[in-house]
Amino acid sequence: MNQNNPNLLQLNLSGTGCWLTILVTCLLLGTVGLGFLVKGILLLLSLILILPVVGWLGFRWWLGRNLIADQCPVCGHDFTALNQTQFSCPNCGESLKIEQGHFSRFNPPGTIDVEAVDVSVKQIEQ
Repeated sequence: MNQNNPNLLQLNLSGTGCWLTILVTCLLLGTVGLGFLVKGILLLLSLILILPVVGWLGFRWWLGRNLIADQCPVCGHDFTALNQTQFSCPNCGESLKIEQGHFSRFNPPGTIDVEAVDVSVKQIEQ
């Protein structure tokens, strides 16, 4: 290899042969009367390219509607969960469910939920 003579006009056409072959084949099939075959292949290629994009956008839309972010009513830990599911708080382990877009405690039937009230003690002088 001669390193003293730079090839300024050297072109790299290694990938163009494949594309030219595909183009010539499509033109030949179109002139012979097999244009429906070319259209079918182009439709298949366009579906392969478009369906993942549409699927990703649909998944993002569904996730935006069904992902709820709130605080645990027991310990106040912020986290997210899917709508209409029962789950446990990752911080305190309390069983929770989603009601009207907010987390609430999940109580089995027959359980009475009681909230304690702090009562201050006052001494009465006699």
